[in-house]
Amino acid sequence: MNILIAEDDPFHRSFLASTVREALPSCDSLFEASGGQEAIDLAEANELDGVVIDLQMPTISGITAASRIWEKRPDMRILFWSNYSDEAYVRNVSRIVPKEAVYGYLLKTASAQRLALAMMSIFLEDQCVIDREVRGVQQRAMDVHQGLSNTEFEVLTDIALGLTDKAIATRRGISTRSVQSRLKQLYEKLGIDQLPHDEDGPIFNSRARAVAIALSRGLLNYEGMSLGESKLRRWLEDGK
Repeated sequence: MNILIAEDDPFHRSFLASTVREALPSCDSLFEASGGQEAIDLAEANELDGVVIDLQMPTISGITAASRIWEKRPDMRILFWSNYSDEAYVRNVSRIVPKEAVYGYLLKTASAQRLALAMMSIFLEDQCVIDREVRGVQQRAMDVHQGLSNTEFEVLTDIALGLTDKAIATRRGISTRSVQSRLKQLYEKLGIDQLPHDEDGPIFNSRARAVAIALSRGLLNYEGMSLGESKLRRWLEDGK
């Protein structure tokens, strides 16, 4: 069994390495990366059976690195190990997981024993393992009354990237009227429709205010926007 660890903090990387050796005695080769690009390169150069990766790393995040790895190996088993359970992180991970993939999302506050059990479940038993706190965030995000639907989150990301209604319609293969309908639903859930007005009309730009509220609530973050920017550039390069 060949396992890759991707973690920029040397102490955490050493801890992960010792946990892998304890939990997976059948591990023959253990590769270590201190950043996202190094993780991508090692995954391409070696026949791996699994990856343990930190979500937040400099230059290329763990989410982007995992997405690139899954593009080549959609069956790769990946355990995300992170300090963060914000909705933006949880959603961004969920958006990149292939249907056939076995994966896990464990917080760094979990005990060493819990981490070892998660590794055994994912890499030996092909079972997904999701931290209880993360599972709670997933359930709240799926609430039809409070959480954003996938299409609403998608249009939120698109306006944060600066796309016009027409560009969003072209990219998503829908009509501009459908885009406006999704924006209306998004604004209602974020409370944009209740913002104050003066005699000249609204005092906020709805798109900018939606992005600001989403950032303050942890619905958007740097890693997710970096991934969104990468996908947008690919779409533009492909000639839309």
